[in-house]
Order: sequence, then structure tokens, then C-alpha cells
Amino acid sequence: MAETLEIEQIQEKVILVGVSLQDEREAEESLEELQELADTAGAVTVGRLLQNRESIHPGTYIGSGKITELREMIEDTGATGIICDDELSPAQLRNLEQELESKVMDRTLLILDIFAARANTSEGKIQVELAQLQYRLARLVGLGHSLSRLGGGIGTRGPGEKKLEMDRRLVKKRIAQLRRELQEVKRHRELIRDRRKKNSVPVAAIVGYTNAGKSTLLNTLTEAGVLEEDKLFATLDPTTRVLALDGGQEILLTDTVGFIRKLPHHLVEAFQSTLEEAKYADIILHVVDASSPQMEKQMHVVYDTLDQLGVKNKTMITLFNKQDLLPEHVSSRDFRADHILDISARKGEGLVQLKSMLEEILTERQILIERLYAYTEAGKIQLIRKFGQLLAEEYRDDGIYVKAYVPQEIYGNV
Repeated sequence: MAETLEIEQIQEKVILVGVSLQDEREAEESLEELQELADTAGAVTVGRLLQNRESIHPGTYIGSGKITELREMIEDTGATGIICDDELSPAQLRNLEQELESKVMDRTLLILDIFAARANTSEGKIQVELAQLQYRLARLVGLGHSLSRLGGGIGTRGPGEKKLEMDRRLVKKRIAQLRRELQEVKRHRELIRDRRKKNSVPVAAIVGYTNAGKSTLLNTLTEAGVLEEDKLFATLDPTTRVLALDGGQEILLTDTVGFIRKLPHHLVEAFQSTLEEAKYADIILHVVDASSPQMEKQMHVVYDTLDQLGVKNKTMITLFNKQDLLPEHVSSRDFRADHILDISARKGEGLVQLKSMLEEILTERQILIERLYAYTEAGKIQLIRKFGQLLAEEYRDDGIYVKAYVPQEIYGNV
């Protein structure tokens, strides 16, 4: 039996490295976010280096002059490694490690490491391991040094925490097994969605940039008890809870994984079944951090990701959250949304209006009926009470008079 390798967790001291191709301000903002990611992963940022270039260097990511500067920064700061703000090719990773004689990581590895630390459910762990192995598979050749990083730190969590040294054949075999397991998860999700559809329970998917306040919104509305933390990707595993509206209707709220710029394609592929909750929802609740200086860009990333997932023709409610952090009220706009609302999920401000808005949207999709049911048909009234909105119910000598809104899906059965 192969020997497992224990990993001692250490705190990384890292230098962040980025390339600005056009907009230097945007590159700086991306490095700011990279530092937040590093903080979330438990690393300490001891320096930054940003190079203006017409294109990323195909062999070493940055130019030779900056490599010399970076080597000196590593010596001066005592950094244990660097983190590049883009996904590196296997050649770039290998060449940088040889040039710097230091640990080299990229944005993708960092995000995968955070996901590995945050995944709690079996589904989340499968998805993270699959994404990590797909990332590592392309980097197995010539990375003997990298794969022997047994000093702990970023990149050693998840399947690498107590990992075996695996060759390409074993990795491919494990990837195939994980994909089969994810297919089972996908089938299970589809069964749940079909059941919801038959039960006529509407679904609202909560989407948004990471740390926009999605979990806080779900907790405040439904007392879901989901972890809330002022960190990127504080929660990873999706949670679904029932929200009872004031008129008696019910709607399912599903939290989804947070979006981020430069979201690794490995993650998009691995988390496809989770992210598809938005694709099959009736309503999209787009939570926006109104206090963020990068609000507009974060909204663009969310919409771009939704477009990639094929999320179309959905009723969109944009919630400009964290109003309590703004010094004064600022009117926000979103031309892609059907409705907008200013809220503070943490303080519960605007949530009464949100529930009313959801009720109105659901009512617009329902059919108004006025009928007299025989007493032998009382079971149909139970169906209306469960899935519709009962406006009036009157017991008469000749039957039960009902006025109600009912979903189109059960109209033929009542």
C-alpha cells in the first residue's frame, strides 16, 4: 500500500505579481482582489509587482528585467513564494520556478485552494477535487519540484492534504471516477427540480459577486443559519430554504457559489450542476455590494458568467445591498434588471418590500379563478391552498365558493 504524506500547514509570505495590458487601474483592482484571496487563504502579502506590457510573456509571464527585480524582492522580504494574477501555462510555471528558485502559484491555484478549504458537503468536495486534478493534470510533466511541495501552505489542501504522489494515469482514472460521481449528483439534482416543478413550487436563485451578501440575505429571510463572514467565498456549498410570503404562497430560495473575475474554467466546469440552479430558477435575485468601488465591474462579471451558463429570459431582481455602509443614499441603476431595490440584508432594510415584490411577480404568473366546488371536491381546495393564493372561501348550501390565484401548472387540476 502506498504511503500517505502528512502536510504541515505553514503561513505563506507571498509577493503578488500582475501584468497590465491596457488599463493599469483595472490591473491594480485585480491585484487588490488577489490580495483579498490571499488573505482568505491564510497568506500574508509582503510585496507587489505590476508590469505594463503589450502582451503576457509566453514563456515567463513577465519580462526578464522584472524577473530580476522579483528575485531581489523575494530575498529582501523573505517571501516563501509568489502568486501571479492570471492562470499560468505549465511552461510559464516551470520557467518561473527555475528562474526564481521559489514556489510559484497562480490565481487559479489560489481559488482552488480556498474552495478546498470551504467545501463541506460531499458534492462540494467532489467538485473541488475534480477541478484541482484537472488543473494539476496539465502540470504533472516536469513539475517534480512543484508536486513535492510538502511544506504545506497554499496548493496543498483538498486532495493534496494527505495525498499520494500520483502519475498521470492515476490522475486520469480518478478524474473519470469523479465525473461519474458528479453525473449521479446531476441526475439527483434533475430529479429534485422535476419534483419541484410537479409540486409547482417556484424557485428564486440568489446570485452575485463573492462577498456581496448572498448568505446574509438567505439567513435574514429564512433563518437558514448559513455561515456569514467578511471574506471571499465564505460559503461554497449551495443551500435551499423555503420562504413563506405574507399572502400564504411559498417560494424556494437557493444560494449559489459567488462569482469572481477570472473565474477558473476548471471551476465553471466542475460546478456546472450547482451553477445551473440559476438556469432552472423562475426568478434571479442578483445581490450587489453597493458599497464596493468596483460595483459596476462586479455586476458585469456576474452577467457575463450568467450568459456563459445560458441563463436567459428570467425575471431579474437586482438588490443593491449594504446600503448601511454608504455615507448617503445613492440611486443605483441596472438596465438588465426587471426590478431593482435598495436593501441592507444585515439590518433587514428593504426585505419587506422584497417579499411584496416576489408576491406580485408570482401573482402575475397565476390565473384568477372564481368557482363553486361540490363538497366532494374539497381536496381541490387543499391543492389551491398549498400551491396558490386563496383570496376567499365561503361555505354555502350548494357547495364551497372559492376565489383564488393558482399557478398555471395546476390550473387544469382544479
